[in-house]
Amino acid sequence: MTQLTLDMENASSCQQAPAYKQVYQWASAALQELGHDVELSVRIVDADESAELNQQYRHKQGPTNVLSFPADLPEDLNLPLLGDLVICAPVVEREATEQSKSALAHWAHMVVHGCLHLIGYDHIADDEADVMETLETNILVGLGFPPPYQETLSESN
Repeated sequence: MTQLTLDMENASSCQQAPAYKQVYQWASAALQELGHDVELSVRIVDADESAELNQQYRHKQGPTNVLSFPADLPEDLNLPLLGDLVICAPVVEREATEQSKSALAHWAHMVVHGCLHLIGYDHIADDEADVMETLETNILVGLGFPPPYQETLSESN
């Protein structure tokens, strides 16, 4: 079983950010398949920091919900560093409202989504997206949340 060491910092002005214990539970669920110990850093930020990082590393304007930065270490170091997640609190809160989801469910989704990116999952190609979305759904439902990609009534009309 994977043992997670989590370093978490709320550098945002968001007062409704999830607690350490919640983020730990969500990340642990996403990373359980690894089978080895890992260290993860999660930083919750405001829109300006997210936009700056999104521009610098993805060459895209504006803030985004979650950025994943896998640790890039030489193999001979053999350290358990998995990487960093940077989650933009205002974007997560806005998306939850737009998607008619609870903020907590969307926070959980962003943590799980970011962790899956760190271990190599992606959603650029349709077949990869199907695999990643199925895994996200199974993890989140297992945590007691509704399926994250379920259409809401307003989306289907």
